[in-house]
Amino acid sequence: MSGEAQDTSVKSITIEEATVEEIQLAFKENNLTSRQLVQHYINAIEELNPTLSAVIEVNPDALSQADQADRERNLPGGCLSGMHGIPVMLKDNIATKDKLNTAAGSLALLNSVVPRDAGVVDKLRKAGAVILGKAGLTEWCNFRSSSGKMPDGWSARGGTVSNPYVRSTEPGGSSTGSAVSVAANLVTVSLGTETSGSIVQPCSISGVVGIKPTVGLTSRAGTFSGSLRQDTVGPIGRTVSDAVYLLDEIVGYDPRDEITKENIQYIPSGGFKQCLKHDGLNNKRLGNLWHYFKVEYTDPEIVRTFEDHFNVMSQNGAVLINDLAISNIETVMNPEESGEQLALKYEFKRDLNVYLSNLLESLIRSLTAAIAFNEDPNYRDQEKLDEYGQEFFLMSEQTSLPNSEYTNTVEKLTKLCEEGFEKFMNDHNLDAMLAPEFFAYPMLAIGGYPAIVVPAGYDPDGVPYAIMFAGLKGSEAKLIEIAYAFEQLTKVRKPPRVATSSTIESKMDVSL
Repeated sequence: MSGEAQDTSVKSITIEEATVEEIQLAFKENNLTSRQLVQHYINAIEELNPTLSAVIEVNPDALSQADQADRERNLPGGCLSGMHGIPVMLKDNIATKDKLNTAAGSLALLNSVVPRDAGVVDKLRKAGAVILGKAGLTEWCNFRSSSGKMPDGWSARGGTVSNPYVRSTEPGGSSTGSAVSVAANLVTVSLGTETSGSIVQPCSISGVVGIKPTVGLTSRAGTFSGSLRQDTVGPIGRTVSDAVYLLDEIVGYDPRDEITKENIQYIPSGGFKQCLKHDGLNNKRLGNLWHYFKVEYTDPEIVRTFEDHFNVMSQNGAVLINDLAISNIETVMNPEESGEQLALKYEFKRDLNVYLSNLLESLIRSLTAAIAFNEDPNYRDQEKLDEYGQEFFLMSEQTSLPNSEYTNTVEKLTKLCEEGFEKFMNDHNLDAMLAPEFFAYPMLAIGGYPAIVVPAGYDPDGVPYAIMFAGLKGSEAKLIEIAYAFEQLTKVRKPPRVATSSTIESKMDVSL
């Protein structure tokens, strides 16, 4: 390949930080093949993953999938979508019916056999995307231990995922590897899942864009779920446009997840890509919650950065409304006080047992069996039971449904949403709520509301932080307009030093 660089007929593309749109153009102009792109990422994973532990497993069929995409591209109508031939990393709780494991990071589900692809994976395959592998995560999506006891991004299968900017910094969870693999240029885009902060938190800390869709806008079928009431599958990219390209391919009706039927109404005709508007901030009313969270910051430079961002938005047509009150924000931001933690305790056992019962092969078939597996002397040390425990497992195991305590709690959560966030948005005719980083996520989690985090800056140690835009159910179109316009005006993201500079130079040659 180095010899080919002397050929003036050969063009080049730098893969690091290349967007989906740029990659598709390179495909079209025969400057890049999917095989070369996938091989580039495999090489990057081999080089960087021993440090980052972002990827649990690489798909042994990834190169053959890339070859298929390359063959299809040369056929009439062969390019199936904007994601055709683009590698995607999946969180290890999203089922794939292939040679990859789907284990939620646990040894208990290693070598289990799923009945079929998850709904979102089925859509990705139909779009011609390449499934590159499975990403590290907080084991069992952080439902095993009591809060804060298990490190973010740790699993028995994958070890601990590291922040790609500052390795000593907590990387956030539970979609840790999904965020880090994108941030470190180990893949183009990825999928994560969120119950309560699991996309927006690690994306904020890893300097990438994360979209938490309205619950039910994307299918949860075939995805291990901690709570079907709150869980959602969402895209992660280095840019808003990359995340939106991926979002467009995974939204829509799935008969295996009926809630998706009622959310079709939120998908614009022609998809969300049309919402990538440079003037997307114009006339948008933003409820700014900075006054609630400013106390978190002692560094004047970070404060100044956020205030500069607010000014940029105002100067480009947004109407920022400051100092608005959300009547019950203290309650909804506390999972114990709101009842979220109690509801999740009931839902986890119910939803996990359903997922396990549908597996074709598995060492465990219930939460009871998962608890016993971790206590087994053959696995106890590997699962670090003595260090991290399984308190939430044990609490959830004691629950049973139907139960009036659970019913009353869900009714309380619904009322908190109606009287809090929804009233706040409606009373002030807001298009979006604005908050620093990921801090408002508990309020959004309990109501299934969408959010987007976009890189906003770097602290004195070099750790990224984000800005978050959130809205009522089905408001993705507005949020994308806002987030994209903000991103294009600020362009904050810079790759971590861990990412190596590399250029692929080649002709279209699927044999390479």
